[in-house]
Amino acid sequence: MDSALEAALRRRIIDWVMDRADANGGFLRREELLSFRIDGEKLPIIDYSRGIRNPASFGSTLSIVSTPHGPYDDAESEDGLLHYSYRDGDPWSGDNRKLRNALTTRMPLILFRKEVANIYTPVAPVYVVDDYPEVRQFVIALDESFTFIPEPGHLTVPQKEYALRLSKQRLHQPIFRTRVLRAYAIQCAVCQLKHGSLLDAAHILPDSDERGIPAVTNGLALCKIHHAAYDQNMMGITPDHRVEIALDLLAEIDGPMLKHGLQEMHGRTINVPRRRDDQPSADHLAERYAQFAAARG
Repeated sequence: MDSALEAALRRRIIDWVMDRADANGGFLRREELLSFRIDGEKLPIIDYSRGIRNPASFGSTLSIVSTPHGPYDDAESEDGLLHYSYRDGDPWSGDNRKLRNALTTRMPLILFRKEVANIYTPVAPVYVVDDYPEVRQFVIALDESFTFIPEPGHLTVPQKEYALRLSKQRLHQPIFRTRVLRAYAIQCAVCQLKHGSLLDAAHILPDSDERGIPAVTNGLALCKIHHAAYDQNMMGITPDHRVEIALDLLAEIDGPMLKHGLQEMHGRTINVPRRRDDQPSADHLAERYAQFAAARG
């Protein structure tokens, strides 16, 4: 396939993947990726059994799958770059050859994080920026700018800081959203809205706090209005899961959004995940509720 045609086709595929993931709540299901069609032709976006997808007509890899605690030693480094292990076998042929070719062509590809069986969180576009044959690993960056750095393995301090910020924004947050929304059955904990594209994974303790880790127990699935209200201390949630709306908002008279979207939520009990291990930390909720109470006087 002509390289310009391949690049255009990749962009269409990446756009579809990211739009579809957002509609679902941040992820795609295996069957969606395997049954994908473009211009009437079937073109699976992931491989049926391998972690690297190399369509026969493509000169470079289309997608890679990273599985935490999986069979390959895939790890995020301290500088925000991902180290992706070679496929078994000859390092210079097969899947490894096409992934190495992505380093030469600078073609964008899709990174899928497979958190649980049949569920994939996409991060795209990503780029192969280096190759370490001695340890059988490729280096993957989350931004095209790293393709122009002569030695990605030796980043300057500002470059590392930028890479780490990108890693938090483009890798950690999407994974956090997938984990939280799935734990809450793709519905707002407060109002039970079930449209994935309108749901966020809200931190209980912010990620600026050293305890504000992207773990399900530090998250709540909230629709966008309740997420914004929670972040701005217009809405609080007690350690025993009761919703409180700020008194000044309860006293306001406005349109139906205020009445039905916020005021009528006062006194409700939020829905929490069925698995105890996924339920929100009572200590985190208590600390955040104290901030809400202090802010509202």
